[in-house]
Formats: sequence, structure tokens, C-alpha cells
Amino acid sequence: MKKVLVIEDEQSIRNVLRVTLEAHDYLIVEAVNAAEGLEKLLLEIPDIILLDLGLPDKNGIVLIQEIRQLSKLPIVVLTVQDSDSDKVEALDGGANDYITKPFSVPELLVRMRVALRHSPNAVAESKLFCGAVEMDIQAHLVKINSQLIKLSATEFNILKVLMINKGRVVTHNVLLKEVWGPNSLEHVHYLRVYLTNLRKKINIEGLEKELISTEAGVGYRLIDG
Repeated sequence: MKKVLVIEDEQSIRNVLRVTLEAHDYLIVEAVNAAEGLEKLLLEIPDIILLDLGLPDKNGIVLIQEIRQLSKLPIVVLTVQDSDSDKVEALDGGANDYITKPFSVPELLVRMRVALRHSPNAVAESKLFCGAVEMDIQAHLVKINSQLIKLSATEFNILKVLMINKGRVVTHNVLLKEVWGPNSLEHVHYLRVYLTNLRKKINIEGLEKELISTEAGVGYRLIDG
């Protein structure tokens, strides 16, 4: 049974989360503010954290950064703050994903399952899989539905970052740093051009949907499954 730490000051939201998650065999630990959240993190050692950004004692972004100094556990943000800047700041600060309130139960459960699939101590593997996509990092090969796809080195590296983070939003800044280096954060237009070309190559005939979704103003997500 997976243990979920819910850091949320609104009791009504906590009640809904408790009933919902316990019905799906999760064990729930609650915290009403950032200070209690950090305490429960160390005492209870949860498997995943659901965190509200609008906490009474501390900005949620700051709390995410503090948690990241202590733990690599997956963090899913639950927030009414739906601006692009808030989402980018939360993801760049260390959150794995975000859900805007009000949220649907199926969406919450799927996002949690995706986040939990990423072990905090996962070791890099030579082969990565995501639905119809298979990537062999050492051989520098990509197959989709067993069909070999020819990618440039940059396209391969972009896809690799998305594969490693499959199902999660990867911000523009993260992609730019991982593929082009830390001095390239202003060159979002490079990323858009390469993503357009990458999509054309990987969206082969026979696929039911596009593999890469755009999170407007935030980044990109490789669809998991």
C-alpha cells in the first residue's frame, strides 16, 4: 500500500482526497501547512506528495525547493493557480507534475501512477520504453511500432529527455538546459523548430494519437500509454 502525504490547508479538499485515495488503496497522511508537511515528510516517509501551492505559512514553490533538498520523492502540485508562470516555476522548482483545481478523480489517479513509476533512486537504463516508442540509448536507435525512425542527434536528445520523464511535463527551461546547455535558456525558438520536426518524424501512420502533447506556455509531455 502506497503512502501519500497530502499538504493542503483546506479541510474540504483533504476530506475529498482522503475518501478518494483510501478507496483506491492508498494510505493517507495529512498536513495543514508547510511546517507540518516537512515534519510529516521526515517522520512518515511517504511514497508521494500532493501539495497545494497556497499554504498559510509558506509559498508552495519555496516548500517544493526545501523538500527537494531532503528527498527525491515524486511531488504532484494541486493548485487553483493556473497561470503559465506558476506552472513553470513549480516544475522548475522540482515538482513532477501539477493538476489545476477543480480536478477529476481519474486524472488525479493517472498523474499519481505516472509519478510513482519514477523511483527516486532509479538507475539510468540503456533502453527506454513508452507505449509504442522504444529507444536504445547506447545504439542511438529509436523504433515506433517496431519501425526504425531516423533522428538527428538533437532530435534524439530531446526525445531522450521526454522518454526519461514520460507522462510528466518537461518545461522549456529543462529541455533547453539538458539538450543545449545552461546558457541557452533564451533560445526557446530553437526548441519549437526541433519539436515540430521531431513530431513529423515520430507521428507515423497507424498511431491513434500524437505522442508529444504541448502544455501551452509551459513545456511538453510524452504521452505514456
